[in-house]
Amino acid sequence: MGAFTMKSFVFLFLLGIHGATAVTHSLKHFFTSSSQVPNFPEFVVVGLVDEVQMIHYDSNTKTAVPKQDWMKKAEDDDPKYWERDTANFMNSQQTFKGNIEIAKQLFNQTGGVHILQFMSSCEWDDETEEVNGYEQHGYDGEDFISFDLKTETWIAPTQQALISKHKWDNDKARITQLKNYFTQICPELLKKYLNYGRSSLMRTELPSVSLLQKTSSSPVTCHATGFHPDRAMMFWRKDGEEFHEGVDEGEILHNNDGTFQKSVDLDLTSVPPEDWKRYECVFQLSGVNEHQITKLDKAVIRTNEAGNHIIIITVIAAVVLVVVLAAIGFLVYKKKTDKRPPSPVENREVQQQMLPTA
Repeated sequence: MGAFTMKSFVFLFLLGIHGATAVTHSLKHFFTSSSQVPNFPEFVVVGLVDEVQMIHYDSNTKTAVPKQDWMKKAEDDDPKYWERDTANFMNSQQTFKGNIEIAKQLFNQTGGVHILQFMSSCEWDDETEEVNGYEQHGYDGEDFISFDLKTETWIAPTQQALISKHKWDNDKARITQLKNYFTQICPELLKKYLNYGRSSLMRTELPSVSLLQKTSSSPVTCHATGFHPDRAMMFWRKDGEEFHEGVDEGEILHNNDGTFQKSVDLDLTSVPPEDWKRYECVFQLSGVNEHQITKLDKAVIRTNEAGNHIIIITVIAAVVLVVVLAAIGFLVYKKKTDKRPPSPVENREVQQQMLPTA
């Protein structure tokens, strides 16, 4: 459901200073209701702990299921855990179905493809014990309304959401309920889930770091892959000092095995070869004091140039072979056809809840 995620669902986590060991954990739930979207369920719920999906429900299966083995431990604390979640999500499904119709009315729409979204998230710092919470609603890929926990007010970026904002700002009971959820209930659930998946979620895996370069004139990429958790920093140093000139830092990306990868490019266009030894790539994983340092050395850079030469030589050899075989085949054919009359030529023809009732 990444294609349907709102732009403002992206929250940046900063480590602050190099060497910080505190970790901010998160519990997020995404609800997506759709109308006339081909090959996609009308209603989907996804739950994530520290960006790892741990629960799923959709309108096709009508069943809440664990997406991680450690989430099955929830039944030990509550034998009816999955039964209750399924019932809650089925109720939400009906609510969202009505809300998407309300949203269409607010935007003066009738038919067509439409997406209604809801995201609820809380964060907990395991060192300071600080907690925070977010609730955001979106429609057709744009922000509709969101809750600001610090001011305890609703923010409406669109004219259509003003009615809901005024109504919800005056609903003090609802605001109190939300504040209690984000500061008490949600963090406690998060801690419980973290405990369930401690061996997986709290593990530390260092990456494999490589220096890559497409051609001799391309930037050198320092690439780290296979690390966990996703809280990491990566940068280039010159003479032992971090610098950013000519540096392009990439985002942390997911690997299929649950680990992460990250890269940072260095443009060496204006750097003479004799100065390369002054540069080094540094990778730091949160909670690990030692840095992984990779010195810039032309001898260890993996490049495509050698591979391209091999490909070119292989292609040329293949072309020559085809020409030779064709020539041989033509000569054989000509000898045979010279001994018999030609045959006739043959001609062949030959794809929780969203907007309340205003």
